[in-house]
Amino acid sequence: MKRARSRLNRTVRRVVLVALLVFSVSLAWSIGVALARPTGDPMSTKLVEWVRDHGGNGVVNRVESWWYTSHPPRIGGLPKGGKLPTARRTSTVRQPVAAPAPAQVLPPNVVPFARSPLPNEGVWAPTGKVVNGKAAVYETFLRPDPIHTSEVVGAVWMDATRLRGALYNGIELPGGGPWARPARIAPNDYAGLVAAFNSGFKLDSSLGGYYTEGKIVRPLVDGRASLVIFSDGTMTVGVWGRDVLMGPNVASVRQNLSMLVDGAQNTAAGDPNDTHRWGDTLGGRVYVWRSGVGVDARGNLIYVGGPALNVGTLADLLIRAGAVRAMELDINTAWVSYFTYAGGGGVGPIQGTRLLPNMDRPPDRYLTGNSRDFIGLFAR
Repeated sequence: MKRARSRLNRTVRRVVLVALLVFSVSLAWSIGVALARPTGDPMSTKLVEWVRDHGGNGVVNRVESWWYTSHPPRIGGLPKGGKLPTARRTSTVRQPVAAPAPAQVLPPNVVPFARSPLPNEGVWAPTGKVVNGKAAVYETFLRPDPIHTSEVVGAVWMDATRLRGALYNGIELPGGGPWARPARIAPNDYAGLVAAFNSGFKLDSSLGGYYTEGKIVRPLVDGRASLVIFSDGTMTVGVWGRDVLMGPNVASVRQNLSMLVDGAQNTAAGDPNDTHRWGDTLGGRVYVWRSGVGVDARGNLIYVGGPALNVGTLADLLIRAGAVRAMELDINTAWVSYFTYAGGGGVGPIQGTRLLPNMDRPPDRYLTGNSRDFIGLFAR
């Protein structure tokens, strides 16, 4: 009897050890595959995303909550060096002009929130490539509210008459394919590349759909905030089913949550801390890196991104920058990116410049493989 029990115990131990070995190998293989994917994301970001996707969301949230509690946005003070970034002029797009360029109507300067504005705070300045005789992109810098006065966010105005947009499809979001516009901007398109910026949440969190290149990746949802690109490259932001409908001229639709600005009104004013409606943040914190995109009354595009933002202050910034309709894009440090570009196409090597110097990703982010979709802007 003892010998039989001993053999049974040895058998059970062997089975358990084999099971642990198989589990460890499978786990190591899964993590290794995730880390090896050429998505352009840092290893730390890949590992966190893997943990989230494999049931570890609660663990990640607890760690992030501890970090954000220990590192809240600073209250009061001035930005580093006591001044704001300055706009960077770059090169001219060399292309024939088929017709006289339309007159450029710039928006009014943005009224700062800080009680004691810094020099040039809220003042639009040209940046990026010159298209048809004028800069196609203007940017300005502000403090996000009267409290977090040492933090700086960026706002960008993009001339719709000089730019055309395109949705690029990430390796993991949306995945699939093959795509005509895959996870990076091709070198052949560098000459006309003016700017690029991040898209929205993961599709499961976006509460909306995704359509591009004639493919429905996820069904579009009526009532959702939508960034729409038409076949001629023009873009708009609006409510799907109200402001924009499907038609042969619709090239891409990227939906994300509800409208953040509608009729030049802040729709988050009553619930700016609602992380369910406006997206889970790192550790459930309210003031984090956020981004949003909208359109002004003339159809020009407006982007806002930066740190120490809740959805209410993000909406207020978009409105002050001129947006009449706007939506939230991606949030948290690793995902908020806006770049302008110089060079390419025989005028030197392509070179990207961050909107804010403390944006997390390198300037070549959208020139290499990307895990998530993004928007490229090109000269007309």
